[in-house]
Amino acid sequence: MDHRIKIKVNGANHELEVPARRMLVDFLRYDLGLTGTKEGCSVGVCGACTVLVDGQMVASCITLAVTADGTDIITVEGLAQEGKLHPVQQAFIDHGGFQCGICTPGQVIAAKALLDVNPDPTEEEIKDWMMGNLCRCTGYYGILESVKNAARVSLEAGR
Repeated sequence: MDHRIKIKVNGANHELEVPARRMLVDFLRYDLGLTGTKEGCSVGVCGACTVLVDGQMVASCITLAVTADGTDIITVEGLAQEGKLHPVQQAFIDHGGFQCGICTPGQVIAAKALLDVNPDPTEEEIKDWMMGNLCRCTGYYGILESVKNAARVSLEAGR
């Protein structure tokens, strides 16, 4: 059975029919063509599929698209503004916060969510917040440095 949902993704409004069992990650990737969000584990453990739904981190691989009806979603594609990367995205590039790239979208979204609630986190707070995002390339040092730098840059810019 299909359901009509209205949803805002990265600032754009959409109204589509989706199957009742369509997962949010599949809706984003296949219905909207937003392939930045990755599916890593399919059970909500790895964090690769993390998106923001009404400002809250959500594992899109275990979230039904129909439950997102009426929400505002931000994916990794929605972070850049006016052709300029978000400070978190730029920090991941500048400080080697990615390796193979599978976990990177979820890591970037999680880091943004952290800085939204705590713009000046300690190293321990960053580690605690980011522990739900797994990196199989063992790139945690670069990820930690990226988040610390993004926090510093954002504070300096007054964001």
